[in-house]
Amino acid sequence: MKKLLYVLSISLCFSCHNQAQINPEQQKVIDADPVEVPLENGKARAYFASGCFWCVEAIYESVKGVDEVISGYSGGFTENPTYEKSNTGRTGHAEAVEVIYNPEVVSFSALVDVYFGSQDPTQVNGQGPDWGSQYRSIIFYQNDAQKKIIQEKKEALAKKLDAKIAAEVYPFQKFWIAETYHQDFEKRNPNQRYIRAVSIPRLNRFKAKFPELLKEEGKH
Repeated sequence: MKKLLYVLSISLCFSCHNQAQINPEQQKVIDADPVEVPLENGKARAYFASGCFWCVEAIYESVKGVDEVISGYSGGFTENPTYEKSNTGRTGHAEAVEVIYNPEVVSFSALVDVYFGSQDPTQVNGQGPDWGSQYRSIIFYQNDAQKKIIQEKKEALAKKLDAKIAAEVYPFQKFWIAETYHQDFEKRNPNQRYIRAVSIPRLNRFKAKFPELLKEEGKH
């Protein structure tokens, strides 16, 4: 009898734990219709989350056809996220970047290749030393064509690596620009300890892997 009660109590504990992990507000974000951002002066925008936005911003800014990259937050269910709030892991948001690019020079498909090729695609809830849901990998789509590109590349990569790919696929909803001091952080702080130990090595690994996609300037 004691054994049965113990088993039942453990089952109830796990059941409650599992229920606690389901956030209805986050599910609404995942199930929402995507928002498509119109071209502006011939430039398109794409959104990616892949660990610390300092690293991801620097990677995309090195890509030919990319005009500007902005650090911010996306994928969550709260309004006006901040760095401090996002870091609690309770806003649903991940550190993300907005990539402003010329689709005549670089395609969305190529930007997805950059995304998967510049991270550890199997690492769940983080990249490198950065752990937590705010550092999880999310790739955002704005229409069915983009969603198809993402899913096909994700499936092909899973088959190639014979592993589960951690990146979540979300409909794009809104991008919140991060605090001013986060913008161009790697460029402005090349000697900062994290930048030297994590960001620049990650950038250089990407550059070695995709030399054909790089701009001529800005080599490290």
